[in-house]
Amino acid sequence: MTYTQTLDWLFNQLPAYQKIGQSAYKIDLSNIIKLTEYLGNPHLKFKSIHVAGTNGKGSSSHMLASILQEAECAVGLYTSPHLKDFRERIKLNGKEVSKQYVIQFIKKHRTFFEENQLSFFEMTVGMAFDYFAKKKVDIAIIEVGLGGRLDSTNIITPEVSLITNISIDHTAFLGNTLTAIALEKSGIIKQNTPVVISETHPETKPIFLTKAKQENAKITFADTTIKNKYKTDLLGNYQQKNSIGVVATIQQLQGFQVSEKAIIKGLKNVVKNTGLLGRWQILQQNPTIVCDTAHNTEGLTLVIQQLKAQQYEQLHIILGVVSDKDLTTILPLFPEKAIYYFCQPNIFRALPVQKLKEEANAYGLNGTSFKSVNEALKAAKQQAKTSDFIYVGGSTFVVAEII
Repeated sequence: MTYTQTLDWLFNQLPAYQKIGQSAYKIDLSNIIKLTEYLGNPHLKFKSIHVAGTNGKGSSSHMLASILQEAECAVGLYTSPHLKDFRERIKLNGKEVSKQYVIQFIKKHRTFFEENQLSFFEMTVGMAFDYFAKKKVDIAIIEVGLGGRLDSTNIITPEVSLITNISIDHTAFLGNTLTAIALEKSGIIKQNTPVVISETHPETKPIFLTKAKQENAKITFADTTIKNKYKTDLLGNYQQKNSIGVVATIQQLQGFQVSEKAIIKGLKNVVKNTGLLGRWQILQQNPTIVCDTAHNTEGLTLVIQQLKAQQYEQLHIILGVVSDKDLTTILPLFPEKAIYYFCQPNIFRALPVQKLKEEANAYGLNGTSFKSVNEALKAAKQQAKTSDFIYVGGSTFVVAEII
């Protein structure tokens, strides 16, 4: 198979959460345990840091990788979802896994995948673990896909666990309260393994304290122990919260020589070192075009605060979402004084654009509907003056189509 044919098989033959939603979510870890045993338990052959959270886990994972690269470690990085190319999910020192490796891994193990009806995510996690073991990484940064307790990545025994922001998202899987979601995220806390919590919240703090005590895990609340003195090249204001959790995690990491210089340099070179995309990413100037993958209430609140602080003559917003979002919590966040370009990302789970437009109109958000993200962006560019500001967001999948 070619690389394209391999990806077609990966995405179309087996269920993927990005494609079909809730039915792709597994209720236990039996499949990933079976897969890793079949692969020779590669996850036991390298050290790791495990990262969970609602918002910020992707950015935090890339920050950690960048710092450890500056400390001259061979660093594996597993994140999801990807924006442009599947290989973004699996990197070694910022370089994506080769197309040939992806092709050969699927070709070699396809019969086992089919016989055991493994999910897209399970296969991808297995591929990452196998790749990191074969490349003999010094350490791998492993980001959970969804939740924590039942996530396929949650078979590793990390050196440190990091839990970033907790907010309401993926309620069909994780629960519809902060405490329920925190319980799922706390599932990555392991026995005698330090855990860092990026942000202290009165509702979730008792959950993490209880779980840490049960596991005899040292717990650090980063925002109460780390001074906010670090700067990062990731431009969103919200990244300051992430960087604090990252620094606290590095401080809890034993057996690695990570200097203050490596921390400072790593945080300032995240994009260069890791290739991270889509976090308050400036695509052009005059007019300014910025995209951001924030897609839930907590994330969008911070992004829109930053958006309102920008200088511009007219604000243009290109907006698309997936169908499982609670629009009653998202749409009120957006400013009425903007021209909207409603669109529909090219995935099965996209909310139909007319439905989005109708719901948005009820909140005083007015504009025009477009069949695709790129058509919406083209229209915004044609209408905007050089002094205007164009924001693209609402979904990771919207951002993926214009980067």
